[in-house]
Amino acid sequence: MERKLFSPITFKEVSLKNRIVMSPMCMYACEPEDGTVQDFHITHYESRAVGQVGLIMLEATAVQPEGRISTKDLGIWDDKHVDGLRKVSNRIHAHGAKSSIQLAHAGRKANLPTAIFAPSAIAFNENYKTPNAMSIDQINETIQAFKAAAKRANQAEFDVIEIHAAHGYLINQFLSPLTNKRTDHYGGPKENRYRFLSEIVEAIKIVWDKPIFVRISADEYHDNGNQMEDFIYYAEQLKKQGISLIDCSTGGVVPASIQPYPGYQVRKAEEIKKEVGILTGAVGLITSSIQAEEILQNERADLIFLGRELLRNPYWAKKAADELQFDLGAPKSYERGW
Repeated sequence: MERKLFSPITFKEVSLKNRIVMSPMCMYACEPEDGTVQDFHITHYESRAVGQVGLIMLEATAVQPEGRISTKDLGIWDDKHVDGLRKVSNRIHAHGAKSSIQLAHAGRKANLPTAIFAPSAIAFNENYKTPNAMSIDQINETIQAFKAAAKRANQAEFDVIEIHAAHGYLINQFLSPLTNKRTDHYGGPKENRYRFLSEIVEAIKIVWDKPIFVRISADEYHDNGNQMEDFIYYAEQLKKQGISLIDCSTGGVVPASIQPYPGYQVRKAEEIKKEVGILTGAVGLITSSIQAEEILQNERADLIFLGRELLRNPYWAKKAADELQFDLGAPKSYERGW
């Protein structure tokens, strides 16, 4: 029987050997605090490639220093970051996996000693700074920072870029009526709230011709936030702009009480895939091979993003293959124990 989890899939010229993706997860491991790759990052990502994950996606990587979630985040705002990132990408490639990097800006959720920025001057909660509302010049500078980051990602030999438009970070703040109270052409109706992301996509496409994914929060857990019809609109626009896949997460825009359960976000990926006709990624408490296979066999999503499971077990793909009775094949050095 075909095992969809271990079937290849191609985005433009980039072919993944299976549907398992290492979800971007911040490691907060930069010492010194200048955004450069450390030995830890190389070991961390390479080990999942040895474990036969198809696509390894680096954590949220800041396109501007003021866009870091913390001072210990990876950066891609300077040419000095390229060599380290290329080392990570090359070590991923050495084991037959493809490499991806998530380009990000934290906006009002930046926890930094310096000033922070957002579409509107509204703090996330009482524990966060109040951000400065961005001027048009600052918006344009940030769009150009995403473009420059994409150029560096290309120099670092990544195969896929993911734009982080989820979890209440800057792009998500522009998309959501809960956080975007602007009265200019970047605020108001959803068409205007989408403008910032749209312009980032177009800027990136000037310097990047490989696949682009976008991660969204497809549920804001608030009655006055974006609803599914809004996410359908955003996904339709992204499809028109040539985006290869929507990575469907939820939450993080405003403080909310979320009661997760296995696969609790999968239905978002399923609905967007069905309504828009775009490839989607499912993420969120996907832990077992049977669960992952069911999602793919029933065409609820096209990729399986794993987070905590791959922190617990870099060789989850081997475990899944054994459970599904699929001959995964071993890295040569591991054949005697595979």
